[in-house]
Amino acid sequence: MVKIIGQEQAFGSPGIDPRWTHANKDAVGTAYFTSSRVWFTVCNGVVTEVYHPTVDRPQIRDLQYLISDGKSFFHDEKRHLESKVEQMWTHGLGYRVTNSDPQGRYAAIKEVIADPHLSCILQHTKLIGEREFISQLQLYALCAPHLEVGGRGNNGYVIEVAGHQILTAEKAGRWMVLGATVPFSRLSCGYVGQSDGWTDLADNFQMDWEFDRALDGNIALTGQLNLNESHEFTLGLAFGTTLHNAISTLFQSLNIPFEQQKQHYIEQWKRSRQGIKQLENISFDDGNLYHHSISLLLAHEDKTYPGALIASLAIPWGEAKDDQDQGGYHLVWTRDMVSSVSGLLAAGETETAVRSLIYLATSQQEDGGFAQNFWVDGEPYWKGIQLDEVGFPILLAWLLHQHKIPLNFDIYPMILRAAGYLIRHGPATQQERWEENSGYSPSTLASNIAALICAAQFVRERGDEVTAQFIEEYADFLECHVEAWTVTTEGTLVPGINRHYIRITPTDINNPQPNENPNQGTILISSQPPGEPAEFPAKEIVDAGFLQLVRYGIRKPDDPIIVDSVKVIDAVLKVDTPVGPCWHRYNHDGYGQQEDGSPYTGWGKGRAWPLLTGERGHYELAVGGDVKTYIKAMEGFASDTCLLPEQVWDKADRPESHMYLGRPTGSAMPLMWAHAEYIKLLRSNHDNQVFDFIPEVANRYLGERQECKLLEMWKFNRQIDKVKKGYTLRIHALASFRLHWSQDNWQTIKDTPSTFTKLGVDFVDISVSNNQQQPINFTFFWIESSKWEQRNYTVLVE
Repeated sequence: MVKIIGQEQAFGSPGIDPRWTHANKDAVGTAYFTSSRVWFTVCNGVVTEVYHPTVDRPQIRDLQYLISDGKSFFHDEKRHLESKVEQMWTHGLGYRVTNSDPQGRYAAIKEVIADPHLSCILQHTKLIGEREFISQLQLYALCAPHLEVGGRGNNGYVIEVAGHQILTAEKAGRWMVLGATVPFSRLSCGYVGQSDGWTDLADNFQMDWEFDRALDGNIALTGQLNLNESHEFTLGLAFGTTLHNAISTLFQSLNIPFEQQKQHYIEQWKRSRQGIKQLENISFDDGNLYHHSISLLLAHEDKTYPGALIASLAIPWGEAKDDQDQGGYHLVWTRDMVSSVSGLLAAGETETAVRSLIYLATSQQEDGGFAQNFWVDGEPYWKGIQLDEVGFPILLAWLLHQHKIPLNFDIYPMILRAAGYLIRHGPATQQERWEENSGYSPSTLASNIAALICAAQFVRERGDEVTAQFIEEYADFLECHVEAWTVTTEGTLVPGINRHYIRITPTDINNPQPNENPNQGTILISSQPPGEPAEFPAKEIVDAGFLQLVRYGIRKPDDPIIVDSVKVIDAVLKVDTPVGPCWHRYNHDGYGQQEDGSPYTGWGKGRAWPLLTGERGHYELAVGGDVKTYIKAMEGFASDTCLLPEQVWDKADRPESHMYLGRPTGSAMPLMWAHAEYIKLLRSNHDNQVFDFIPEVANRYLGERQECKLLEMWKFNRQIDKVKKGYTLRIHALASFRLHWSQDNWQTIKDTPSTFTKLGVDFVDISVSNNQQQPINFTFFWIESSKWEQRNYTVLVE
């Protein structure tokens, strides 16, 4: 039976405002088996966010040791000790952490893994140093629960069970317990910054408080470990849906010797290497980053929702964020997820991609779209519409098809729905891949064109030539407008280059007469420092998104506009670091570390992104250049434990802020998108072919283009006012209609019934001859309601 010890309530409720921890992790780990539903992170030498029971649910802020001699000093591991984190294996996510006294008097050596079968984090600890000195040390475990993704409203208790006193916390039915293979001699629950163990020890180096409970607040649990018998022990942190469940898990896990647990843990991870391609010879670090990238990508898959991969086990700038920002990067973005499983596929691991495709099919919304991002159970978090994220699942399906990976699940309905969504809602996107602006984006258009061509291949294989051709023709419409929509002819960024791709031509997706002129319009760039300009001419904001046109096979790498645009981004966005080149997302980016190195708090300056080095490397391969520089750079951006950051510092070193040129900032590390891009770069270099290149796309757009149709599209969300001679004017609507129209100012009238498609679109085509002079006038008679549209529309011919 469980007994709560005493009734002494801690003071200082509810504690200081809770915060998360730093996002530039030193380590990330989990067991390979799905029965162990717990993930851990390490930062500054201590365990930080631990996730349970799914990969998107952080349950603690941190777990660390406090060390004191009881009279002259008090050390907190992450603030006062010198930390070194090492990988224990090449093929598994286990770590050795050595935290040393700056004066060399003692060190705590910790080996951190997850129980290979149970939801428990195991931290084997050995205290070393001069025997007489360490015999006087008092060691305390300090844990800050943030149960159910929040620091507020946690409840802590000291309990006794089966003759053992341990610490526990609960919130909303989620339980956590902390115990060790040595007993606790003193225990306490307190409110952070008021009555917690850290505050207690910092006062006089001794643990004076022993509170039995701390309810409904930002709490911390403290336990003094009894080291009379040994300076070596294992600390366990276990979770459960009931208190009994958590306690049983803890003691079952601690009962097995740590060395045995460690052996099982690595044996599990070794199984993940079956069928992996030998790409070590393409790397310049003996395959360390390659193999660790594979493990990290596998570790970011959930174990309750198979196939769901999150972007990162990190909360960017978490030390500056409270409970209001629950998402962090531990959410599913289809863009990041498809990139992740494509990276695994490039490495030869195919099963995860199959699971992910099925997971995406079950997460698709009824209208064919996908939420901007979502929890692993499919519940949307942010609600933006990003058309590239609708296209990526189609690209994943085609990638599996290309590699002849069998799929017994019928993915066809998902493909048809997604293609229909792209056709109905495009061509402008509410958000592009940087999730900030609406309009015409080269990277979004590239992914949509490629996805539609792939969708058409699936449709054709089902014997539906009519629908396949309709999808391809919509892709042609996008493709033949790419330059008109996204290439400025008035560029000023680089002398002599006035024609180049821009980041996005801004327009409001709710405006039926959108701006489609890349020389016009201003773009609002969020996250600018207070008092700084936030609006810029769109033609002067560039990113490297246009490289996706080459990646998929829509434009040749030596296309003159592509070549000039590369010169522009290299001049404007490139950063040279000690390990190699890196690129900013776009000029005037505000999403990043502030100028003084402090955290991003709604504004800052975007720093350089290592994944963009990988994208630039893929272009270099396509154009016939040397990829070695880019592979070496990405390996150089990785931490000693082979984690790739989202962003690296792009200025001179600022040691006082721990910012160094080419080294991680406080944004997410590791970022799975970056790890996947690195693996794909290795595979692409090995094959001498860009891994994401799609021959079916290239065959249509890089050859003689005989199949391509010159289309202009009129839709209710894009009501154009002119069409070129020689084009076909295609009129879309989302219901069946009869088009009432004229080519000669209503002197003669035609009535044309719309053609039905399986994509939620009806259409009528009007051929515009080279001799056409008069505008085209039309209106709609809606079949189902038997009503007229009540207004006429006009399209000029030019």
